[in-house]
Amino acid sequence: MARLLVLFAVVLLPLLMNGQQTPFTIRGRVYCDTCRCGFETPASTYIHGARVRIECINRDTLEVKYSKDGETDSTGTYNIQVEDDHQDQICYAKLVSSPMGSCKTPGPGRDHSEVILTRSNGAVSNLHYANSLGFLRNQVLPGCTQFLKQYQLQDDAI
Repeated sequence: MARLLVLFAVVLLPLLMNGQQTPFTIRGRVYCDTCRCGFETPASTYIHGARVRIECINRDTLEVKYSKDGETDSTGTYNIQVEDDHQDQICYAKLVSSPMGSCKTPGPGRDHSEVILTRSNGAVSNLHYANSLGFLRNQVLPGCTQFLKQYQLQDDAI
């Protein structure tokens, strides 16, 4: 009887529970790179109403197997719920569009972020974070040159 209970707990219970998994939530932010420097700065602004897509592709055929869109809130944050486990797929959060006329060009290297959508990697949380995604402002904000001086490396000649 004890062996039967162990068999049930180890083999059958996870199979039964797998079909009742809560969805993943992918959370991230979308910003306008106001200084066009390729990363978030204190001068960056977050975009309300930006469209983001979660997309998963087959790693062998590169065929899109899953796609779902979402939109950012007033803080530039999106929360997109994703059903199912996408263990053998490569998944990304990708920029789709910006409502800001002066900030519509996706930033190179900041237009997508890989996300993990599987429960087979040891993570127990249903909330997964994506790196921030960024659009480039058409014209650099006045004062960015002065502002960005704080990021310059100091000459540490010894």
